[in-house]
Amino acid sequence: MSDRETQIGWIGCGRMGTAMAKRLVLAGHDVSVTNRTRAKAEVLGELGATVVERPSDLAKCDIVFIMVSGNADLVEVTTGTEGLLSDSTSAPKIVVDCSTVSGETSAKVREACTARGASFLAAPVSGNPKVVSAGQLTLAVSGTRDAFDVVRPYFEQLGQGVTYVGDGEVARLVKICHNMMLGIVTQAMAEITVLAERGGIKRSDWLEFLNHSVMGSTFTRYKTPAFVNLDFKPTFTPTLLRKDFDLGMAAAYELDVPMPVSALCTEIVKSTIGAGYVDQDFAVLLLEAARGAGLTMEPENIAVDDGLSEVTR
Repeated sequence: MSDRETQIGWIGCGRMGTAMAKRLVLAGHDVSVTNRTRAKAEVLGELGATVVERPSDLAKCDIVFIMVSGNADLVEVTTGTEGLLSDSTSAPKIVVDCSTVSGETSAKVREACTARGASFLAAPVSGNPKVVSAGQLTLAVSGTRDAFDVVRPYFEQLGQGVTYVGDGEVARLVKICHNMMLGIVTQAMAEITVLAERGGIKRSDWLEFLNHSVMGSTFTRYKTPAFVNLDFKPTFTPTLLRKDFDLGMAAAYELDVPMPVSALCTEIVKSTIGAGYVDQDFAVLLLEAARGAGLTMEPENIAVDDGLSEVTR
């Protein structure tokens, strides 16, 4: 079937879901969207998407993407009373879940999809709305290769990096490993930035040097404005990071993998939450590192490039 004939459904119009679905809508695809709070879906409606009332209204779509907050939400929008699979007469050909959920929940939803004759792809993502807008989202995908090959053109319109990692739920572990790496790198970046500032070096100077060195990365550049200007508007909170560390440490226990650095970072993230940093970005690890050193940080209030520029396609 051609792109024009393919009907795409989208469940979940939060900040991330809206940014992702927007790319498909603006690319000219036939996209129908739904969200628990309809007003959030209307934003996409203004761009050309069709807004429907409930997930079950998307049952006749060819491909349905899902981006929701967690395990319970995924179960509700798929197998709930008004869920995507609640219509006994029809079901999508392929269901793609981009949420961050446990492997157990993912397997249950996969089983429910299979029972209805629908293929299921686990496709957790790395990025945030600005990363999506910049066309730099990355996805790890697991499920049948045939289903992946069908959806791949749409994945490639969502972001720049799409990796097929195998069957079943292995993409879930890829995402958890990725987010643990985020936490560990950020903690290391925070500690060393505190050391530099304690030694009389401006944070902006240290981070500029870092970003131009072999140790610099897309991620260190992206977090530099938050570190320099102490702007912790949330992209990913310590509470969400702790969830992924907990999932990762559970997987490590099950697979008998020693992870001493990850275990320490888990405790640091927990203590950051205990200090009251719940709704801010997880870059507040910097403030906890500074507190431990008895250092009071002040924003430098200078313009810093985060390395991202918006790309629409």
